[in-house]
Amino acid sequence: MSDRPVQTHRDGARPGRGLDRRQLVGALAAGVAVAASPAPSAAAPSDRLQTEEFRLPWGEPGVEIYVRNKRPAGIDRFPGDRILLYVHGATYPASTAFDLPLGGMSAMDYLAGLGFDVYLVDLPGYGLSGRPAVMSAPASDNEPFMRTPDSAKVVGQVVDFILKRRNVEKIDLMGWSWGTSTMGPYTSTHNDKVNRLVLYAPQWLARTPALIGGNGPLGAYRSVSRDSARARWLTGVPEDKTADLIPAGWFDLWADATFATDPVGAKQTPPVLRAPNGVVADSKAYWQAGKPLYDPGDIRVPVLIIHAEWDADLPSYQAQEYFTKLTHTPYKRFVELGEGTHTVMMEKNRMQFLHAVGAFLTEADPQALN
Repeated sequence: MSDRPVQTHRDGARPGRGLDRRQLVGALAAGVAVAASPAPSAAAPSDRLQTEEFRLPWGEPGVEIYVRNKRPAGIDRFPGDRILLYVHGATYPASTAFDLPLGGMSAMDYLAGLGFDVYLVDLPGYGLSGRPAVMSAPASDNEPFMRTPDSAKVVGQVVDFILKRRNVEKIDLMGWSWGTSTMGPYTSTHNDKVNRLVLYAPQWLARTPALIGGNGPLGAYRSVSRDSARARWLTGVPEDKTADLIPAGWFDLWADATFATDPVGAKQTPPVLRAPNGVVADSKAYWQAGKPLYDPGDIRVPVLIIHAEWDADLPSYQAQEYFTKLTHTPYKRFVELGEGTHTVMMEKNRMQFLHAVGAFLTEADPQALN
């Protein structure tokens, strides 16, 4: 990664300067040197990708929003339907999942290799974005923060940054898990800025207990251990399928990169990753209480729902019920992948996942008769 001095871009965005938080994440999570990892040879206009980083101002002074961009090297003009923004879920950042080089290629690499101008965002309190002041105090001293409307506002800020940067009117959006409850509400009120929407493991009304949050009082944030992260990942997987679900070394690659983004948590024994509790508060107040946070019927763009059969965080019934609520989309699609969990994007069947997403985003006319 370049260690160039920070300069201010239009809209207050600043290109990143070499992530001083830890070199480990730069090496493991991103491969983010300019002209980074090779793109899939059959899809890319070039055999190399170019990476840029930006830090946008947030409402709290000193806290910035981290944005990463990957695209085919040497290209800086893209139509809106070849620009994609991704946002993460409740606990783990986008930068160490969507751009994790598993087998030498990340999900972000794959889509950039298809000719996309791809962006990811870590919300404040997550990953490579800044940590609000409440995370410097004991969790019990403050209320949960980064509620769903707050995350949707951040996404809107990043969307507007991309629209202006690329001089387009619309882009594609993709959210994972709680990220679907960020991208869904945003799209429902900003259809004019969205081409297509990918919802990976959508959140909807729950009939089963949540795997995060517990039943006690909620503080500003929660702490997750490496062991609990692995146990949650494998919840719901048949015992005889656990051994080969995650290829050798992939969990450690992800965990090393992810936990290294929180240097304060890393100093604890055992090391932990701290995550904002706004999502948990919203789950209790809305999804667990049978109250929708928004109306999917207000989404008026093409939608792909993609899900995996062993997802115990947001089980299949939620995705199926959500699908029926999409009553005003030009077209919609529901793909259920076998032998995968909530984290199928980083498992042995990840290419099935990526192929389905890529096909949805690149097809010219899904309504054609031939």
